[in-house]
Amino acid sequence: MSVRYLSCGDTAFTVEFGNEITPEINGRVMALHAAIGAAKASGELAGLVETVPTMRSLMVNYDPLATTRAELEPRIDTLIASGLAAGMASRRVSIPCCYDDPEFAPDLAEVAERSKKAPEQVIAAHLASAFKVYVLGFMPGLAYIAGLDPSLNLPRRSQPRVRVPRSSVAIAMDMTTIYPFESPGGWHLIGRTPLWMFDQRRAEPVFLAPGDSLTFQRIDRKTFDRIAGDVEAGALDWSTLVTK
Repeated sequence: MSVRYLSCGDTAFTVEFGNEITPEINGRVMALHAAIGAAKASGELAGLVETVPTMRSLMVNYDPLATTRAELEPRIDTLIASGLAAGMASRRVSIPCCYDDPEFAPDLAEVAERSKKAPEQVIAAHLASAFKVYVLGFMPGLAYIAGLDPSLNLPRRSQPRVRVPRSSVAIAMDMTTIYPFESPGGWHLIGRTPLWMFDQRRAEPVFLAPGDSLTFQRIDRKTFDRIAGDVEAGALDWSTLVTK
């Protein structure tokens, strides 16, 4: 797999692993992200500020008063040449989701019709999908989560909504996502989680992270309301949703 280095002004450059969005390419991005982070933590790569992973590339930000691209690029080449870990440590996250309330899943019937399934089959396919968080973007806390069952692959809605409620669970193409805030959006809404993907009261305001493996757990409306109350009150034990 070829690697390209692309300039991004005088304080950053991008390490690009390919032109496609695949688990293999994203895995190499995340492995390099972890390797650079480990090197920085051990006192290497002086002047490096941070790395920002995308679906197929890694942006490297640096302090131009402390280092240069010419100094950093060979060091990164060495990390890549020495072999990137194929399976970096990741969290397993379980997301409770209510699919049953029409208010929460206004597009479920349409998705079922277009995919030639019954609504229950759509829900089952979403629950069975092997999801992985690729990147965060668009707004704080919004995760692009790949791995949707191919039978549910649909383009975005032709007419986006002006307002999508916070915590809506949506699908489009081969991905699912969870809206962290009320916002415009063009994905198909098939459920809602009582969780908040962004909460500034938490020590780590953004819940999901690139590399997370993710599954959805079906809940009814009564359970939704109970968990939503705990989230609103700041009483939810978030650690119960994550394993390593």
